[in-house]
Amino acid sequence: MEKSLGRKKIAVFISGRGSNLKSLLKYSKTKKSLFKIVLVISNKSNAKGLEYASKSKIKNFFIKYSNKKNFEKQSLKLLKKYKVDLICLAGFMKIVSKNFIKRFSKPIINIHPSLLPKYKGLDTHYRAIKNGDKFSGATVHIVNEKMDSGKIILQEKIKILKSDTEKSLEKKVLKIEHRIYSKAIIKLLTTY
Repeated sequence: MEKSLGRKKIAVFISGRGSNLKSLLKYSKTKKSLFKIVLVISNKSNAKGLEYASKSKIKNFFIKYSNKKNFEKQSLKLLKKYKVDLICLAGFMKIVSKNFIKRFSKPIINIHPSLLPKYKGLDTHYRAIKNGDKFSGATVHIVNEKMDSGKIILQEKIKILKSDTEKSLEKKVLKIEHRIYSKAIIKLLTTY
């Protein structure tokens, strides 16, 4: 029955708690969703998101990352096996290679906790506060071989208050991430 809906099959790559995975999964179960999550891959065996995927009856795999080439080879096999149409990086703390992007040959997107092109990489909240920025936010973008540099699909901003700490800002930005990731996927699937 699900096939008649023509939902796109998504793989989510994670390294940690999987909070974006949870929000994507929640959205994927709604009637209006154009996608379903068929695969979760993590480079960390203790990633909380793997437990969550298991409870949700989603195929999930831990692939050791000590060898990037091997990790990508194993991932590509799984992506092919489960006929994945789109990869969502959600707190996946590794950079995929140009070769991997080419061989997968379908869209790969990432969610990043800053208003790109500002603050690529790590410690985004610390840097935004330290520089006295008035706003922060989250960005969903296409993944290319340069870190956090692909075409922006969707962004949402939030005011940084004088009272904000790294922790409080992280919490606020995470709420935005949960809100915009599914929207960005829908935008991608309907406009590209």
